[in-house]
Amino acid sequence: MIELKKILFIDIETVPMLPNYDDLSEDWQKLWDKKAKYLIKNEELPSEVYERAGIYAEFGKIICISVGVITSQNEVRIKSFYGDDEKKLLSEFAQLLNRFYHTEEHYLAAHNGKEFDYPYIARRMLIHKIALPKLLDIAGKKPWEIKHIDTLELWKFGDYKHYTSLELLAKLFDIPTPKDDINGSDVAKVYYQENNIERIVQYCEKDVITLMKLYLHQKNIDYSSFIWNENISHS
Repeated sequence: MIELKKILFIDIETVPMLPNYDDLSEDWQKLWDKKAKYLIKNEELPSEVYERAGIYAEFGKIICISVGVITSQNEVRIKSFYGDDEKKLLSEFAQLLNRFYHTEEHYLAAHNGKEFDYPYIARRMLIHKIALPKLLDIAGKKPWEIKHIDTLELWKFGDYKHYTSLELLAKLFDIPTPKDDINGSDVAKVYYQENNIERIVQYCEKDVITLMKLYLHQKNIDYSSFIWNENISHS
């Protein structure tokens, strides 16, 4: 059994690199057009699916990384790295990992993290020439040497084709849903049009709390006596 205090629970929020397709340079438009061929349905244009660019590390950027830890006293602590300067927030996150989560006993945990969060963070760090922390530098490692927990994988039980959202599992296990304000499809609009990154941070932190409760439920750990920081506010 992994010690809870050795796990760093994370969630990220991403947006397209620029607000609109027309803001891209001609070279970037051509590159997106090629990528969009795999996304387009019916008679859609590449510009019409650009809102999905944020899910690709090559065309998007991270605006928030929220993390959660469980102390030895079962107190939950939440922290976020966020802002318009992606390199700065990634550097600060890397410093956290290098300082506190750098041994063979430490783990990262996320929902669908192996397909999204972990590689996205690592790719954006490489783009910004940030040295990968030990937990993200998995090249050449054997599967059992990679310290990545994925609550989606824990739910799959080996069924590789079965995707289940964090929201659905929260409902299934009677965990209060984090989707009580915005959802993932709203993030770019809230960021670029409303200029309200604090709202996005609050949403991301709620996801981390839900992630933590999901993991504890999956491990049959009663978290009712834990001290939860539910009243998150960045106003």
